[in-house]
Amino acid sequence: MKKDGKEALAAWLSREKWGLLLLAAAALLFAAALLLLRTDAEEGERPADYAEYEKGVVTAVLTDSTVQDEASDGAWRGEQLLLVEVQSGQYAGKTLKVTNVVGPLYGVPLQVGDGASLIVNTYAGGDVRATVYEYNRIPALAALVVVFLLTAVLVGGKTGLKSLIGLAVTVLCLFWVLIPLLLRGAPTLPTVFLCCVYIAAVSFTILGGLHRKTVCAMLGTVAGVALALLFGLAAQSLARISGLRMSDVEPLLQLRQSGVPVGLRHLLVGGLTISALGAVMDVAMSISSALEEVHAANPGYGFRALFRSGMNIGRDMVGTMTNTLILAFLGSGFTLILYLSSLGLSRYQLLTSAYLAIELIGGLSSSIGMILAIPLTALISAFSLRPKPEA
Repeated sequence: MKKDGKEALAAWLSREKWGLLLLAAAALLFAAALLLLRTDAEEGERPADYAEYEKGVVTAVLTDSTVQDEASDGAWRGEQLLLVEVQSGQYAGKTLKVTNVVGPLYGVPLQVGDGASLIVNTYAGGDVRATVYEYNRIPALAALVVVFLLTAVLVGGKTGLKSLIGLAVTVLCLFWVLIPLLLRGAPTLPTVFLCCVYIAAVSFTILGGLHRKTVCAMLGTVAGVALALLFGLAAQSLARISGLRMSDVEPLLQLRQSGVPVGLRHLLVGGLTISALGAVMDVAMSISSALEEVHAANPGYGFRALFRSGMNIGRDMVGTMTNTLILAFLGSGFTLILYLSSLGLSRYQLLTSAYLAIELIGGLSSSIGMILAIPLTALISAFSLRPKPEA
């Protein structure tokens, strides 16, 4: 018994060692990517006229013509003249007269004590003019993030903390690696796919170490995301549509025309691949973990029995997860759906529109990836858990 305990401890330490090595390799890879993407901005001479974004606090409201407009569903419109104490930049500590223009689609009325993000324009003659860019939402957003973090840790405990670390890796990878790479002209789909593989590998290793069930979940996730990507490409070709038809791609098109080598045609498939990642990871880990428990309770189960159990578990997930993905895609464009409905378009017009094609391709591709991850993960897990033939 003592020997068995030592062997179990040695096996556990071995798995943990490989997990730590994988995390170390991932961290080094991430650091190398950041180093390669780093650009040393050389400070040149400032132009005669320039603008800066700074923080400030309202100390007085001099004039206020803002009123609620019932025709705009009670939204505010009008203009304020404020005294604002600047809290950052070269004018920190100074009080400036600041104009705040408010409309239904931009700006909010400010009161004494409110924080504001300012656009401070400095002109060649020494004149300084400032306007309100937006209400300073950073404190409110920070409070919401703190509530989310505390809830995750209090409810999830150690696992919740690990999930937050994985979330931090995901955010860093997307914003500090993927987006800079795409803006530098990296091929869209290979770059997105490799980032998804990196996120899945690191997240699963953080959550469960380098164990059999996490490796199976990783492989199932990679396969599911790859299939979502391939289905998206096929659907995009069949519908004769691309990322250039997305509603918010125009600023990126202007960037490309000005010399920024960002790829636009595959942004549609790249976006749906990232959207599919979370759902596929959830399904793959659920199947892999459940089959690990089935195997522990029934060590004699063979490949077929384990695979059948995995499929039975996975089928219960299909309905809710598919609804979740479709509703997420449609919910993101809910305001546009309302607008299109108000136009009284015929069903033929709506069904042939680029907007509906984009939403359907996104939702269906992500759902396909998630659904096919079930049998693939069940297959991989059943194969790894099958009883080994005696020598």
